[in-house]
Amino acid sequence: MTATATARSAAPATAPGRPALRVLSLGAGVQSSARLVAACHGLVDAFDVAVFADTAWEPVAVYEHLLRLERYAAAHRIPVVRVGAGNIRYDALDPKHRFASMPLFTLSPDGRKGMARRQCTSEYKVKPIKVEVRRRLGYPHPRRIPAGVWAQMAIGISVDEIGRARPADVRYMRNTFPLLDLGWRRGDCLEFLTRHGFPGTPRSSCLGCPFHSDDFWADLKAHKPAEWADAVAFDRAIRNGSARANAAGQPLRGQFFLHRQRVPLDEVILRPRTPGAGEAEALGCGPWTCPHTPATGRGVA
Repeated sequence: MTATATARSAAPATAPGRPALRVLSLGAGVQSSARLVAACHGLVDAFDVAVFADTAWEPVAVYEHLLRLERYAAAHRIPVVRVGAGNIRYDALDPKHRFASMPLFTLSPDGRKGMARRQCTSEYKVKPIKVEVRRRLGYPHPRRIPAGVWAQMAIGISVDEIGRARPADVRYMRNTFPLLDLGWRRGDCLEFLTRHGFPGTPRSSCLGCPFHSDDFWADLKAHKPAEWADAVAFDRAIRNGSARANAAGQPLRGQFFLHRQRVPLDEVILRPRTPGAGEAEALGCGPWTCPHTPATGRGVA
């Protein structure tokens, strides 16, 4: 069986009827960018809007790339909109703001190591997209969406990550995976983007994501001092739980870190280019495609 045939057989079937809205989930990483540019050239089905969920803390390179994509898509009459639930960096440090847990590395007072729960993708990426879809369908929360009204959601998953092609978790959305139908791998996406003026497309993820590899941190430290300083300052600020309280109203115990070594980021001995370093990270962190934890798409009905 060919890769394309395998990809098609793994993709969830689309519900009967016509979608009221066709949406591209735009993470601004390699795969979703390739999907957008492919639509501009008629290689895949068009859509009504591309939606970028902005955590307000992406690397500068991602925002620069997104701006180029917006201009390119506009020239092909494809609108790109940005939505968001706030600034994830500021919110994480604000004790008055509802806390959407980040997967920080933890160290308990007795030396036990662990990780905090990951709620940030659901809260800052999945939820804003669902809110926008409901708004465009004409049924903002809490209005009930009729059974026959639904949006087609194109997700940029390539053959490399075919295991992440899953049905939507809400009735009013039906996921499709155009890159699987094309049989494209990530390398094919990169080659296609380069041919159309988007060489070096960056990975999309928060600047202070704990899942970054040493390759990412070393590059940030060596070439992007302002962003490195930002990440170091955030790492220092979250050391004791950002002055938050847990569900029982007690101060958080233990310490929190951005790096798996569980030492201050600016004291970590970085070891880039180790075997396997950056491989999972290369997939980026899209709303439904973060490679580090199961992507359920949960967030809001």
